[in-house]
Amino acid sequence: MFGIKPIFWVLIDSGVAFVYLFIISKLLGKKQIAQLEFIDYTVGISLGSIAAEMATNTETPFYYFLIAMSIFFALAFAVAVIGRKNTFFKRLLKGKPATLIYDGKIDYNQLKKNKIDVNDLLSMLREKGYFDIAAVAYAVFEPSGDLSVLPIGAQKPPVMEDLDKSKIKKASLSDILIADGAVSFSGLSDIGKDENWLFDRLKIKSAQDLDNIILAVYDSETDDFNVHYKSE
Repeated sequence: MFGIKPIFWVLIDSGVAFVYLFIISKLLGKKQIAQLEFIDYTVGISLGSIAAEMATNTETPFYYFLIAMSIFFALAFAVAVIGRKNTFFKRLLKGKPATLIYDGKIDYNQLKKNKIDVNDLLSMLREKGYFDIAAVAYAVFEPSGDLSVLPIGAQKPPVMEDLDKSKIKKASLSDILIADGAVSFSGLSDIGKDENWLFDRLKIKSAQDLDNIILAVYDSETDDFNVHYKSE
């Protein structure tokens, strides 16, 4: 059983930790929440861990934890200030944007460098509202982990034809037949085709040819493929 004194200090330390974390969060700014980058994530986790330890540890003086949190705050603040002055230092600590899709084609080297597979990329595109990769001109993976997407023709001014609802095609999901060098048999089943048909259409003659394909999407309306290769 806990004594009255330890429980009392847990309450006091918890309140102090909460107030101190609130002050630090206000000083670091909304960016800590809105655009969580690697260094911000590390600092946030560390501060939270120290605060939790402070709330439950009744043996170590509470000001030790406040000093530790102050050090993390000072380092995070210093990184932010230096990063604004020195671009190289900022990129070293926070990373730089990576273009995963360039001019409508997936950059396989950037996918590997950022430890992202094609399914992760497709998932992030869907979260941005792009279910058809053919509609994407550029996709930039930000240091915050977010994906910025520029669709094809995004800078074209709208014309009356764009506003004609009778000419708007019915929305449909793309048929992904190959992803990361593996055949999607469920995708083939959906369109009523088999592996031989796929290999013949894409002129695949060996496993090496198949491994070189990052993504192959079939458009049943145009009977055409949108294929992305690891090496062009």
